Amino acid sequence: MNKVLLFNPRSAKYKPRIPNSILSVASSIEGLYDYVIVDGNMETDPWQKIHAYLAAGDFGYFGCTSMPGPQLQQAIPISKKIRELYPSIKIIWGGYFPSNQNKVVLNSGYVDFVINGPGEKTFPALLNALERNEPYELIRNLIYKSGEKIIKTTKDELYDLDALPTLPYDKLNQFYPLKRYLGKTYLGTRTIAYHSSMGCPFKCSFCAVVPIYNARWKGKSAQLIYNDIKYLKDEYGGNAIEFHDNNFFVSEKRTVEFSRLIKPEKMVWWGEGRIDTIDKYSDASLAAMRESGCKMIFFGAETGNDEVLKKMDKGGTQTAAEIRSFAARIAKFDIIPEYSFVLGTPADTPEQVMKQIDQDIAFIKEIKSINPRTEIIIYVYSPVPTEGSDMYNKVLGSGFHFPEKLEDWISPQWENFDLRKNPLTPWLTPEMINKIKDFETVLNGYYPTVSDIRLNNIKRKLLRNIAAIRYKTGLYRKPYELKALHMLWKYRQPEIEGF
Repeated sequence: MNKVLLFNPRSAKYKPRIPNSILSVASSIEGLYDYVIVDGNMETDPWQKIHAYLAAGDFGYFGCTSMPGPQLQQAIPISKKIRELYPSIKIIWGGYFPSNQNKVVLNSGYVDFVINGPGEKTFPALLNALERNEPYELIRNLIYKSGEKIIKTTKDELYDLDALPTLPYDKLNQFYPLKRYLGKTYLGTRTIAYHSSMGCPFKCSFCAVVPIYNARWKGKSAQLIYNDIKYLKDEYGGNAIEFHDNNFFVSEKRTVEFSRLIKPEKMVWWGEGRIDTIDKYSDASLAAMRESGCKMIFFGAETGNDEVLKKMDKGGTQTAAEIRSFAARIAKFDIIPEYSFVLGTPADTPEQVMKQIDQDIAFIKEIKSINPRTEIIIYVYSPVPTEGSDMYNKVLGSGFHFPEKLEDWISPQWENFDLRKNPLTPWLTPEMINKIKDFETVLNGYYPTVSDIRLNNIKRKLLRNIAAIRYKTGLYRKPYELKALHMLWKYRQPEIEGF
């Protein structure tokens, strides 16, 4: 009874992506423990398959990855069922949600351990300890419950990614055809989801990565990234890449080297970075990136208010002036900047909150006037438990608190929390939320995202013409006509469903 079932809960309605987190854990036990993979994105009802596996009686461990939001809809009820029907199976969770919300997870009574960060060393070490009935208290990156006390072990150093085993793509292909994970996107007809680094060297107070990695970053070498991508291209037909790193562009040297290697493959690619990091890149580096296939980069612009940037602990040198100038600079290299903004940050009075929302809306329109191709992603501020930050302390002072029962996280009012669309924050009034959402609807009408490949030119032109008066005059309130068209045409918002 020592087989392992690794479960990737559903994270999107469409376009399943390679489950890199589960594959990373699988790679760490390859050859040590027999395992199977169940992907909720590929199953109509994953419980049926999980139940069939566990009923055989030879599984001792259930590993589940989970981020806040959609994945909890399967992670919570399935883990609860396993505890009820198979109480001897050890249930182990990993991912941003259990790492940041470990108390509510472990107090549920149906999760035994949380992997706190990278699990390539922690997971096999924990299995070995449990199999041999040995102590696990000294295993790093582990959170568990002892009596009524939550125990967090020491954080491990970030791993040398080049020394880790390669991901078992062929093993995944035995459970699900890997080609089904390479979906059609704005970037290409068979897009590879890839993760090339761990962490981020900054400490933004609204980011879920910070409590886990504590301003640390380590990346895989450009050569090994290329080797993996080339394999997926040659074996499975991949022709585009989404880098899902928290910060792909930390090292200019690595980026340029990867650009040199990937250029002959003629693959289009996308990644996430920081404005103040890439703005320090030379013109030659930016040109090399574009020539290699870099088509779009996601940036956290956050706000046009320098004081709010400081409260966010954004770090680095990013300012409103640099956000403006970089939008103009990157346009010269034909790379589309995808700027995300966080509206509705806490302030001392409701008037200040509303004033900041209005200022951010005006700033977004200014960015669009500087570089109309800039893609705009709008989030509503959602608190992250970054202990000690001024912003989080202000959040707690407002009366906000996270759910105290794990099941409450899948209640209707919390299910969209991590999508940053329904934050349940006390300082945001319905009027404020409506203003943000209505402006977003008008913006998406006047400037429909280029990443919605189903939206043809006729539909784009119609949306723009209908939204024009509202956008130019600032009449954003109740844009029902635009919402109706978005619903009719199933307008795709990349911040919710990706490309």
